[in-house]
Amino acid sequence: MISGILLKGYSGFYYVFAEGRVWECSLRGRFRIRNQEFLPGDRVKILPGAGMKATIEEVEPRRNALVRPTIANVDQAFLVFAYVSPEPDLNLLDRLIIQVTAAQIKPVIIMNKLDLARSEADPSGKTISADGLDFYRELGYDLIKVSTKTREGLKELQEQINGKVTVLAGPSGVGKSSLLNALSPNLELKTGDVSQKLKRGRHTTRHVELMVCGEGLLADTPGFSSLYLPEMKREELTDYFVEFRGAVGQCRFANCMHHKEPDCAVKAAVASGMIQSSRYEHYGQFLEEVIAAERRY
Repeated sequence: MISGILLKGYSGFYYVFAEGRVWECSLRGRFRIRNQEFLPGDRVKILPGAGMKATIEEVEPRRNALVRPTIANVDQAFLVFAYVSPEPDLNLLDRLIIQVTAAQIKPVIIMNKLDLARSEADPSGKTISADGLDFYRELGYDLIKVSTKTREGLKELQEQINGKVTVLAGPSGVGKSSLLNALSPNLELKTGDVSQKLKRGRHTTRHVELMVCGEGLLADTPGFSSLYLPEMKREELTDYFVEFRGAVGQCRFANCMHHKEPDCAVKAAVASGMIQSSRYEHYGQFLEEVIAAERRY
C-alpha cells in the first residue's frame, strides 16, 4: 500500500494524490457499510490496481477539520481579501483568524489587487493605501501582498504553499480563483466579475477540492460573507487577540472582560493607540456573541 491525500470525491469515486500522481480510487466494502465520511485532505492508504486505479484501504485519524469549508488536515489557511473592489471587511478577517486558529491552523493574510491599491481612490478622493493593514504583521501574522495583474508577490505565495495543505477562504470577488489561475494556469478555473452595483463577487466555486499547485496542495472553497465564531467560554476570547496580552492582568478587576468595566487596562491601551480601535470594536461584538451563545446553551 502507498500513502496519499484525498483531493476530492465525485459520484462514488475518490481521487487521491500519491507518489506524484492522481489515482482514481474506489472504496472497500467495509467503508461503505460503516458510512465512512471522507473529506478533501484526508490522509489515506491505497492499494494500486490496474493502470491509475486503486482502492482505499485505510484512513488515518485527522489532525484537524473545518466545517466551512469542509476539509481536513489543513496546515494553513490563506485568508484572501482585496484592497479594493470589494474593500476589505476587517470584521470578517478577524472572525476567520479566530476560526482557523481555533482549529489549530495557521492563518496567512493575503491582500490581493495590489495594483488597484496603488491606482484607485475611495469615494472621498483619498488614495487607497497598500500599507493600511500592515498592523497585522506587527501582531505576528504573515501578510502577503499580491497582484495577479502584475504578478507581484506570487513567487512568495508559491513558496508558502510548497510542502503544505492550504485552504483559501474569504469573501467572493476578492480573486481567489484568479490567484489559483495565476499560480497554476493549467487549472483554468472559472472566475466571476464583481458586481459594480453591489461591489460583491458572484460565487464561482461550488465545491471543495484540493488541487496540486507547485509542490503543495491548495483548495479553493465556496465563497461566503459571514461566519459564526467557534464555541468557547467568554474568558477565552482574549486568547485570540494577541495584542491584549500586555494589558491583561493590569485591570482593576481580576475578572475584567475589557468591555464595560471601569479602569480597564485594555481600554486604556486602545485610547493610547497601542491597540487598534477596529480590533477592539470587533472584540466587543464577538464578546456579545459569545455571551449570547453561552446563554442559549
